[in-house]
Amino acid sequence: MSEAVTAAFDAGAGRYDLLVGLNPGYHDHLDAAARALRQGVRPGASLVDLGCGSGASTAALLRAFGDVEVLGMDASAGMLAQARAKRWPAGVEFRHGLAGSLAPTLTALVGGVLAAYLFRNVPESQRDAALADAFAALEPGGALVVLEYSVAGSRRAAWTWRGVCRCVILPLATLTGGNRGLYEYLERSVLDFDTVPGFCDRLVAAGFTGVESRTVSGWQRGILHVIRARKPLSGQTPPGEAAGTPDPRTQS
Repeated sequence: MSEAVTAAFDAGAGRYDLLVGLNPGYHDHLDAAARALRQGVRPGASLVDLGCGSGASTAALLRAFGDVEVLGMDASAGMLAQARAKRWPAGVEFRHGLAGSLAPTLTALVGGVLAAYLFRNVPESQRDAALADAFAALEPGGALVVLEYSVAGSRRAAWTWRGVCRCVILPLATLTGGNRGLYEYLERSVLDFDTVPGFCDRLVAAGFTGVESRTVSGWQRGILHVIRARKPLSGQTPPGEAAGTPDPRTQS
């Protein structure tokens, strides 16, 4: 994440929870991503919430997993301050760090990584390295779930996204005193992000297997996607395995 983007998240941190709470389905989608991760993680394994922001995704992990150790990591000090100000059970920790710097900071491999609304904020030139870092942080058999916007390759999804940003999100950011610049960046970052098949190819290139994706329902159908992948068990990495076919609902 660039310094400018980090600064935008810092500036918008105080109103972030208010604004995302006005997004219908926001917390439901986080819950769906957390449940998708639970399906691929062994009982008792520790987790990482990569790009944890203000902690909404961390809370979703706790709802899905119950009593579990979670490390939340984010590049924005302002967002981390919002997360730390909330009440958390023992076993939840928040740490400052960039995507791509996770594995070197861990003392042990983890069973699952959730990355919600993160990877479009990672510069394209650093995206593959960040995925390789997440792969290295996982224990064999561990899982990665990515919840992310992608409209590239779908004219309908791109136009819907532009319309919602300009008619709903940006006016709400102005009315609530949020950082309008952050949500102007949000619109651009989604339009510029990988296609779903392209991102799945990145996962395969990083060593992940069992790559699959599905889109959500509602107005974000074809816009917001849950992508799941796993790290093979030791000695079971099939070289050159093709990416799983994205859900056809993500294509127009």
